[in-house]
Amino acid sequence: MTLSRFVSVAIIAGLLASGTSSYALAQQPVSGGMQPANASGWSFNIAPYIWLPTINANLSYDLPPALGGRLPTDVSSGPGDYISKLHFAAAFAADAKYDRFSLLTDYMYMYGATGSTNIKSLDFFGLPSRPISRSLQVVTSTTLKATLWTLAGGYTVVEGDWGNFDVLAGVRFLGVNPSTNYNLALTVVGPRGNGATFGGGGGISGSANVWNGLAGFRGRLRLPVEGLFIPYYFDIGSGGSKLTWQIASGLGYQTGWAGVSLLYRYLSFEQGSSSVVRHLSLGGPMLMVNFSF
Repeated sequence: MTLSRFVSVAIIAGLLASGTSSYALAQQPVSGGMQPANASGWSFNIAPYIWLPTINANLSYDLPPALGGRLPTDVSSGPGDYISKLHFAAAFAADAKYDRFSLLTDYMYMYGATGSTNIKSLDFFGLPSRPISRSLQVVTSTTLKATLWTLAGGYTVVEGDWGNFDVLAGVRFLGVNPSTNYNLALTVVGPRGNGATFGGGGGISGSANVWNGLAGFRGRLRLPVEGLFIPYYFDIGSGGSKLTWQIASGLGYQTGWAGVSLLYRYLSFEQGSSSVVRHLSLGGPMLMVNFSF
């Protein structure tokens, strides 16, 4: 693996996309000397991280207008599948706090090839779905470009030596551009009588831009061992999606202005049957380093 690709992997945001929301959100230090005092009343956090989720997506491409219909396709990919095929990834999370109020953001972008691709069926409009056997799929591969951006405001409801609990509300944007190349051992004539066919070798692509409102909570629980804490985060929302939600928790250590956390993070999107991305889920370990000032 080249150095540039290793650096890209080190800041991968996931997969996919997305999602995702900021886990600097869950890292925010609470009162009690865990971050440097600031005479202005402001405090800030910046948190790069590595997230290695397993990606599961149910896509639904539009067939060419001459054919009319949709092409349901399943994509499944683990870290071992996509790390070596990653072209570029970038991510950052940050938040600012004044008194009990906070503003947080998270931006992620990834571009790379995924793992297993299965074209499930050929669905011409007005006709029964026609399954496509895996044995007829000589070659299939999917490349994914995804952007995920979250912006939210938070308020600390309660805090103390034990930790803190914040509520939050905001918006999340998911932009996805998948493309699937295929080589199929079949050729199907379309139902419109214009000579259009589907099969052989080719490619198909789509795009989706989805906005959702969200609400949730975040915080950390201090442990009896100095510096150790349990970060936690949850949000749920809707809008362009029928439902989107995510959850994360794990174990962290904070000393002065720097900290590190190991978490498990899970993110899910549920879309309508006519959406390019019908379902998307990402779940896996995440290593985060946060800097407070």
